Amino acid sequence: MNLYNILSLILVGFIWGGTNPLIKRGAVGVNQVKKDNAILQIIYEFIYLWTRPSYAIPMLINLSGSVVFFYTLSQTDISLVVPISNSLTFLFTSLMSMILGEKSLGGKSYLGMLFVLIGVTICVSSKIDQIIF
Repeated sequence: MNLYNILSLILVGFIWGGTNPLIKRGAVGVNQVKKDNAILQIIYEFIYLWTRPSYAIPMLINLSGSVVFFYTLSQTDISLVVPISNSLTFLFTSLMSMILGEKSLGGKSYLGMLFVLIGVTICVSSKIDQIIF
């Protein structure tokens, strides 16, 4: 694993985690779209969401994180890419939610985040023989 791959994984976590709360905010009101037919319901919800820039822009940015993820996945072991990117996504989502003024996390949540970081570090350290700079 080289420095470029490590930075790519941090970028994936940042993009995914940073956009998750924004996507949630942009989707507000979609549950008020009501149609009698299940297929029409899906179509109208899709149209509702993708015509709202507050949803579409964060979603497109989030999808760009998926491109970086799959590229990094092609360059690095899957047993490293998935836990690192997913745990960082969780952490960045929490940070972005706090920045946006959503309900603050409690002490148990911070303890849980610490355990996630420690667990991923232990798992990943067994896979990394040497980081190439």
